[in-house]
Amino acid sequence: MCATCGCSGPLTHEHTVLIEQDVLARNDELARDNRAWLAGRRILAVNLMSSPGSGKTTLLERTIRDLSATMAIAVVEGDQETEFDAERIRATGCRAVQVNTGAGCHLDATMLATALRALDPPPRSTVFIENVGNLVCPALFDLGESRRVVVMSVTEGVDKPLKYPHMFRTADLVLANKVDLLPYLDFPLATFQAHLSRVNAHAPVLPLSATRGDGTSAWYDWLRAL
Repeated sequence: MCATCGCSGPLTHEHTVLIEQDVLARNDELARDNRAWLAGRRILAVNLMSSPGSGKTTLLERTIRDLSATMAIAVVEGDQETEFDAERIRATGCRAVQVNTGAGCHLDATMLATALRALDPPPRSTVFIENVGNLVCPALFDLGESRRVVVMSVTEGVDKPLKYPHMFRTADLVLANKVDLLPYLDFPLATFQAHLSRVNAHAPVLPLSATRGDGTSAWYDWLRAL
């Protein structure tokens, strides 16, 4: 984790808590501004969060290809370094802005505000925010998004909602990705859903395969209903 969160460094626990509260309070104020800006333009902002390698970028590539004819889409890409993911998104014909956080382990409301100014998404469009791969810090930072989606690869194991409860507790939807690999894994979906319900009884789970396309219609239906 990073010093931006106040969760590293040689400070006492009390000082660390005070820094976290100050950082989060400032972030929340900026997030409210982002939310008002997006709402005023009726822009849907979806914050995609997950661990690294869950398939967020692959999911976005397929989503853009399948929905761009009927939905105006732009993407904010968050990574510590490189523009690899933004280049993949641009290759689909979609506009994308890369935000590199350096040592930071999450996007924050200031970063999103800057990215939105660069993107200038049209009214009534959809902005996907691919957050930095991390199951801890991104959950702490409100960006001003409309919805939060956690992308969970079935290769990660059924216990992740219990190990990282705050991430899953804040989710509006959980996507169980890479279900094409289930024949080769010990991942009982019912057990995963039971663990999720212990920390979040309201978020639905949609199994899908971003590479093969299984289950994506339910994902698209969820987006269209927002």
